[in-house]
Amino acid sequence: MPKSGFVVMIGRSNVGKSTLMNSIVGSKIAITTPKPQTTRLPIQGIVTRDKGQMVFVDTPGILKGAKDMLSKRLADSVRASLEDVDVIAYIVDPTREIGQEEREVMRMIESIDKPKVLVINKIDLEHKPFIDFYRDLSENYTATIEVSALRGTHVHTLIDKFYEFLPEGVYYYPEHQLTNMPNKTWLAELIREKLFLRLRQELPYTTHVEVTEVEERENGMMYVAGTIFTTEERYKSMIIGKGGRGIREIGQSTRKELEAVMGTKVFLDLTVEVDAYWMNRFE
Repeated sequence: MPKSGFVVMIGRSNVGKSTLMNSIVGSKIAITTPKPQTTRLPIQGIVTRDKGQMVFVDTPGILKGAKDMLSKRLADSVRASLEDVDVIAYIVDPTREIGQEEREVMRMIESIDKPKVLVINKIDLEHKPFIDFYRDLSENYTATIEVSALRGTHVHTLIDKFYEFLPEGVYYYPEHQLTNMPNKTWLAELIREKLFLRLRQELPYTTHVEVTEVEERENGMMYVAGTIFTTEERYKSMIIGKGGRGIREIGQSTRKELEAVMGTKVFLDLTVEVDAYWMNRFE
């Protein structure tokens, strides 16, 4: 009988969880930007092979000491993702010293009686001064694998290790399905990625994107309408840019990627609105 189960990826912000999941699944299903907490939803990536099916959950990064409402909800999302899982993949970054965020993650998983795989990411980097500190943690974990999510180094070894720990069971999803993320949600995440990549540290992570319409028009073009919500007028002006240049560039980069993925022309209709209370929708 084949194996099937859930693998939860956990780690502090910017250790490369989303990049690793994209590398494992072989398709872009999670946004990957340099800004902390760009992953808000426990996006599921699905890998189906002869050995069985693994469903991956990518959790938001942990920011220790963050007091705002969104950060608290993100932490709650991580804890919820640890329930009823089969394997925990703890992703660490050897270029960064073990600190409060890392200790918070370790506390969250230490009492869970499940196989735990320590994944030391970014081994392709020449400067990784703290790698030995993380290697010393290996005795606390069921297995330790060193990988480069960006280059795909040892990713297949990691996948094989996950399969070792999965129970036998039926598939949760069809064999060719790569993610259970709704189409509108995936599109919104892609728009938000381009938004952060353009504005980087200038924009707060509390910016939110909602896709309200996805429709195939008579001419074969895909129409996508989305709204970017931000909390202040000054951020709205920053996103739109002088003469609308900013929102055009965000739209163009999103549209090009969508057309490459979907194999069809895309008309992307983006608007920007100020809503200081959009986070209340997630209560």
